[in-house]
Amino acid sequence: MDKFKVYTKTGDKGTTGLIGGTRVPKYHLRLEAYGTVDELNSYIGLIRSHQIEEKTLEVLNIVQNKLFLIGSRLATDDEKSDLKQKLNLSEDDILLLESEMDRMDEELPELNNFVLPGGSPLNGFCHVARTICRRAERRANQLSIEIDINPLLLKYLNRLSDYLFVLSRKVLKDVGADEIKWEPDL
Repeated sequence: MDKFKVYTKTGDKGTTGLIGGTRVPKYHLRLEAYGTVDELNSYIGLIRSHQIEEKTLEVLNIVQNKLFLIGSRLATDDEKSDLKQKLNLSEDDILLLESEMDRMDEELPELNNFVLPGGSPLNGFCHVARTICRRAERRANQLSIEIDINPLLLKYLNRLSDYLFVLSRKVLKDVGADEIKWEPDL
């Protein structure tokens, strides 16, 4: 059996293949959407490489697996593949994010003002992931005008950005750092 090669050379002329075989330009909105999900997944991997509580590591592992499914879904041409039916995303996935936000929020002070990213490297990574998640959500919503996208996928990305914000606050608390309050008069 021949070893799988990462390079295929099929994209050398500026196109790539969707799941199902359809070729589209590399600047296509689909690639923008699933590429942004991939970028988000990579940043979450960076967050996981830091010292954080075990429960959060478990949740982030689940999130990364869901993001891989979401990226696959966004990369699938439904007219040529039945992968859409095989993707497992449910309301329970959203409930997990909500329950984790509630769990973390119990330990956090009330939020009475906007906060700036920073205070620790991990807080900064969480905020970068949050903003990438918002971009992924915008791209997926834009793509939903052209193709049928499960509303749960859009809802999941929305809730995930909220989760990443709460996580950014929690990791600051865990290292004993203060949140940086936004001061509009500076």
